[in-house]
Amino acid sequence: MLDQGIKPNRASILNATACVRRENAAHHMHRVIMDNVLDNDHSVQNATMLMFARCGRIDLARSLFDGFTYKDLVCWASMIDAYARADLPLEALLLFNQMRLQCVLPDSITLLAVIQACSILASLHLARTLHAVIIRCFLECQLVLDTAVLDLYMKCGSLTYARKVFDNMKGRNIISWSTMLSGYGMHGHGKEALHLFDQMKALIKPDHVTFVSILSACSHAGLINEGWECFDSMVRDFGVTPTSEHYACMVDLLGRAGQLNQALEFIEKMPVRPEAGVWGALLGACRIHSNVELAEIAAKSLLNLDAENPGRYVLLSNIYASLGKRREAYRIRNLMKSRGVKKKVGWTSIEIKGKMYTFVAGDRANPEMDLIYSELGKLMERIRQEGYIPDVSFVLHDVEGETKEMMLYAHSEKLAIVFGLIKLGHESSIRITKNLRVCGDCHTATKFISKVTGREIVVRDSQRFHHFMNGTCSCGDYW
Repeated sequence: MLDQGIKPNRASILNATACVRRENAAHHMHRVIMDNVLDNDHSVQNATMLMFARCGRIDLARSLFDGFTYKDLVCWASMIDAYARADLPLEALLLFNQMRLQCVLPDSITLLAVIQACSILASLHLARTLHAVIIRCFLECQLVLDTAVLDLYMKCGSLTYARKVFDNMKGRNIISWSTMLSGYGMHGHGKEALHLFDQMKALIKPDHVTFVSILSACSHAGLINEGWECFDSMVRDFGVTPTSEHYACMVDLLGRAGQLNQALEFIEKMPVRPEAGVWGALLGACRIHSNVELAEIAAKSLLNLDAENPGRYVLLSNIYASLGKRREAYRIRNLMKSRGVKKKVGWTSIEIKGKMYTFVAGDRANPEMDLIYSELGKLMERIRQEGYIPDVSFVLHDVEGETKEMMLYAHSEKLAIVFGLIKLGHESSIRITKNLRVCGDCHTATKFISKVTGREIVVRDSQRFHHFMNGTCSCGDYW
């Protein structure tokens, strides 16, 4: 169109910006907008801001936002949503507070973006504060917001508040039911999920999302027979055709229970081609049960189907390392490096009196790290006396055993827990969030820590929630 010499109008610019996903194209489009003196159009300004945000240039998006002479609700909501989608929750919440100081009343779209930001932080304090804001802003029931708040409480580790929201909802749709089912599964309450599923079936027909939720709940709770019954009932009773997600849940269910050969046989008999999620479930089960032969079969497919996912390489190398196969472990790490795949940096966060603190392995950034490490050393000695034995298989480096143990001690989960023990009252639960799957050694250590301190410790990792109390975990070591 430009080559033909046709001057673009507002509509063509808006349509074009919606298609841009690459940074170089975004800069080109911005030049077109400036050349055609469309930059003063409020809708075009907003579209340009969103375009840069989608392309990963959240800094340029914010620069445009700050330069707007007039900011309406759409403008505020767009920038808040951009921060949430860019995994920058603190910036999203800060902007939301600025918006409220400007006396701009939020709408449901804005609040959904803020809920997403709170979900990333997993802050129960923020969740309750935001819930109060929603109640004050919306006197009438809004099903979408109610369901989002329900999901938020689940992700903040509070089944109690989530169930209160669910029970008080004036109306429920398929998404509301599925969200509650998924929450029970994430927290390891498989039987409660099945009970709720029975109630749901009497009122509304489950769909494919609902069956993913209930199958996942059965998997996390080790309910094999119940899982098979739900899977068989999909087509038989409800006419729902299984998708790759449902098959992955079943492989996960069988694999976690140690039925690895049955899981492989199930995959081989699938009527559709297995996708990465299916092979990933098998590989994860192989890590739990140290089955290197099947792990190699799963990894062969995964490293082709999902070559950019660093978790696949890390999981396989950890399987090799746990079995003493150092050469193979380093081969996988080198393959990962040669393909330009970078491992995610693991971190753990904890909220103390409304403020978030984040730790990484071997962290020294916190001003109180000397005290934290001192208390950590004392705590490790206490749990050793209770029977804790460090699992050095979670350290890949070719170093001496004592050094390996010190590296385990400095994992981010342990640092965050000790910080919580120092800062929170003796009656307070400790809630931490890990961006990756919780380390197996940290899982074992946390059980002992909950026993010797008498504290409830709630851990949210990338897969689910773990509620530690008196030396046991709600997952039953089944994660």
